[in-house]
Formats: sequence, C-alpha cells, structure tokens
Amino acid sequence: MTDAIVVEGVARWFRDRVAVADVSFVAGPGVTGLLGHNGAGKTTMLRLLAGFTTPSRGTVRILGADPRREPEVYRRIGLVPDGDGLWPFLTAHQAVALLARLRGVADPAEAAHRALAIVGLDDVAGRRLQGFSKGMRQGVKLAQALVHDPDVLLLDEPLNGLDPARRRAFVELVQRLGAGGKTVIVSSHVLHEVERMAPRVVVLVNGRLVAEGETASIRALIADRPRSVRIEAGTGTRELAQALLGAGLADAVRLGDDGALLETGDPDALARGLPVIAREKAITVARIQPVGDDLESVYAYLHARARGAAR
Repeated sequence: MTDAIVVEGVARWFRDRVAVADVSFVAGPGVTGLLGHNGAGKTTMLRLLAGFTTPSRGTVRILGADPRREPEVYRRIGLVPDGDGLWPFLTAHQAVALLARLRGVADPAEAAHRALAIVGLDDVAGRRLQGFSKGMRQGVKLAQALVHDPDVLLLDEPLNGLDPARRRAFVELVQRLGAGGKTVIVSSHVLHEVERMAPRVVVLVNGRLVAEGETASIRALIADRPRSVRIEAGTGTRELAQALLGAGLADAVRLGDDGALLETGDPDALARGLPVIAREKAITVARIQPVGDDLESVYAYLHARARGAAR
C-alpha cells in the first residue's frame, strides 16, 4: 500500500511553546484517526499536513510532495477546518462553487451540485448560509472539501455540533470515502467517535505521539489500565474495603477521611462483586466514584506508558 502521508520527526514550536514534538507516522488509503485531548496538537498537525505552517524540524510529505514547497499538491487535498469561515450572505451552492473555481475545477457549478448531493444538502443548495444550523454548515464545509475530488482529506473535529442523524450520516460517508481509496485523517478527542470511522488511530498527548495502531488495540490498551474507585459506606467502609481486597476485587486499598480508595485492574469485576459483598455484609454504600477516569487521565496514562517503553 502506498503511503499518501509521511511524517518524519516533525516538531513545531511557537516561541517558547512546543505544539508538536518529534512526531512520526505514515498513513495510506483508508481512514486514520488522530486522537488526543484538547490542546494535544491535533490541529497543529493538520495544519502541517495541509501546508498552512512549516515544521520547525522534520519533514511532511503529502503524495510525495512537500506542501510548503510544491503548492500544486493542494489540488489533491481537501480540508474541513474546525473553525467556521463561511460567508453567511452566500448560498450553499455559491460557497461550494467558489471553492471549486479556486481549485480549478472545469465546471464549478456542476461540481458543487454533486458535492452537495454527496453530503445530503442538495435540497437546500439555494438557501443562504446565515440560516443554516451548525450541522448543516459542517456539511457545507465537507462539500467544499470534496468538490475537487481530492485524494487526501483532512477533517478537524468534523462531528462537532452534529445531531445524531447527521452524525450517523457523516460517519457513514467518511467510511465510504476511506473504502473508496481516499486517504482520510479525522481528528477527535473522543475515542468512540474515532473508532466508528477509523480502523487505525494515532494518539497525541501534549504534542507527542504516545500510541498508534489498530483502533481496537488502542481501546484495549486504555481498558487495561489500572483504575481507581472511591467508595463511602460510613462505619462499614473499612470492613467493605477489606472484604473486596480479600476477594481479589481490589489490588490495593487506601483508607482516608473521605472513604476508601481502591485500585483495581479489573473494574468490571469490581462493579459486579461490590454490591454482592455489600449485601452479604449488610453494608449500605453511600457513594461509588471513579477517580482519574476523565480523558486527561487516560491520555496521561498513555503518555506515561509511552515514556516507560522508551526507556
């Protein structure tokens, strides 16, 4: 398989802030997810791929070309930015046809009709954008990206603001584009969104590549990480924590004024066993709270694991 995108040792910094640091990966036809928390460097990476900014170090190649030095490659790239730069006084058809003309498409009007039909907006092509919902505007941006039939698509958080129906339609369209041979990079901070579209994922944390591979493997890596759960059961907290430890449902227990903090490698088993043991011992549980289960903690775990593997 030919790698349409090749990133080698890329870093990008702005004065004293490092946005991307020593990132290398390749992507070929199909859909690749770019996963990371807000501020992880996803948008900077997409700007580097699109040729909007120059690497401070390293190289980016799109279809064998340097997008900063060989602008003709722009005709083969489609971009859906996270920001909304649509002119509200244009109709949907005018907005898409304008991009077609800028891309040098032979028949901009016809190409705009085709692109709007692909994204399911052909019935509102004559309406002005100022009355469009967030989801409809996202569809127009995708039509603009598709109007010149590019080989590479760069999608920055494309599901933001979409209702469930449009979200499902968008996911199915991205899947079809990848299956049709286009190279698609789609960014998100939500794993379950990425895995619906991309069989492969690249994970960024604080500008660094910490994991890449099949999406299912990344999910398994995240699922297998140790978990912490805080429980409160009044005067029965100590007894319940000890019972969970004795049953092998907790690997470690730390008691405090605010309850007991349990560490476990199998949160599902803990979730099943805790109510059974509490009922057997007639202990009323007042609170069960996962600790460190937010996205920042998940990515921090991947970051720490990657650093450990590198040593």
